[in-house]
Amino acid sequence: MRISMPLQYAGEPKAAVEQVVALEKAGLDTVWVAEAYGYDSPTLMGYLAARTERVEIGSAILPMYSRTPALVAMTAAGLDHLSEGRAILGLGASGPQVIEGFHGIPYTKPLTRTRETIEICRKIWAREERLTHDGDVFTLPLPPEQGTGLGRPLKIINHPERPRIPIHVASLGVKNVEMTAEIADGWLPHLFIPEKADQVWGQALAKGTAARDASLGPLDITAGGLLAIGEGEETRSLLEFTRPMIALYVGGMGAKGKNFYNTVARRYGYEEAAERIQDLYLDGKKDEAAAAVPDEFVELTNLVGPESYVRERVEAFRAAGVTRLNVTPVGGDPAELIAKVKEWAS
Repeated sequence: MRISMPLQYAGEPKAAVEQVVALEKAGLDTVWVAEAYGYDSPTLMGYLAARTERVEIGSAILPMYSRTPALVAMTAAGLDHLSEGRAILGLGASGPQVIEGFHGIPYTKPLTRTRETIEICRKIWAREERLTHDGDVFTLPLPPEQGTGLGRPLKIINHPERPRIPIHVASLGVKNVEMTAEIADGWLPHLFIPEKADQVWGQALAKGTAARDASLGPLDITAGGLLAIGEGEETRSLLEFTRPMIALYVGGMGAKGKNFYNTVARRYGYEEAAERIQDLYLDGKKDEAAAAVPDEFVELTNLVGPESYVRERVEAFRAAGVTRLNVTPVGGDPAELIAKVKEWAS
């Protein structure tokens, strides 16, 4: 397993980048840069490319509704050139609240949009011919009756650093996970419990893998959680920091019946807790929602405890098929934590 880390972008981005620079020396393999409704991801990724030498730089995730597929491809190609082949394009559909509320774009056909965006990106990077695409969501060039009629097929001007930049997809639904296993280079699940992953996603992954082109190679899977090693209540108390985040996703990321994370929690077997968390959160009782997150859910989505226990958690993620352990080191010396887990993972 390789070791990756999400960039803590919500605070001071430059300080977070300085931490990545230090952790790169300790063995960090990949840094993931999120984009929600704060700073954009590509700007920070470009800054990371200039400040680092070896670490891979991935978007996790770049929402597709706020960009055309061509712009997604251009952005990834630009980053890949500046970083000398260290870019990873992490894509996702986000959700209706952000896409319709913040961007004002209808949240329609997310699976089809994902598939076509991947197809178009790969056509652009390969640069084998002028870009055309006839799909259910995108038609390139735009048909004359939908515009001026002056659109023409084009090639990207630059020659990309690589003709095939890795594409990882953030997916949770059964059909989306199946499609990810079929056509993507990697998968970015969230709130991943390794012991329960097979019961939730095993069938979808197997079905998608059966239709997968052998040239893609095995599916890269990135998952993990908070990382802290130590004895006693002080270390255990660090887990409490994850409760509000879990409550936010399970309770607040969507309306009733339209929350992908709530559905995942139910499929894990936490049906009653998922319903209670969502009811409390949507009623504005965020602290109570966080307190309602089951202890087991908190513990199994993270790697926190004595050294022997954390090693067991690392092996649990490996056994679940995770190839890139995604950790947020807290407490003590983050560089020492990364170096230690890197040794175990290797």
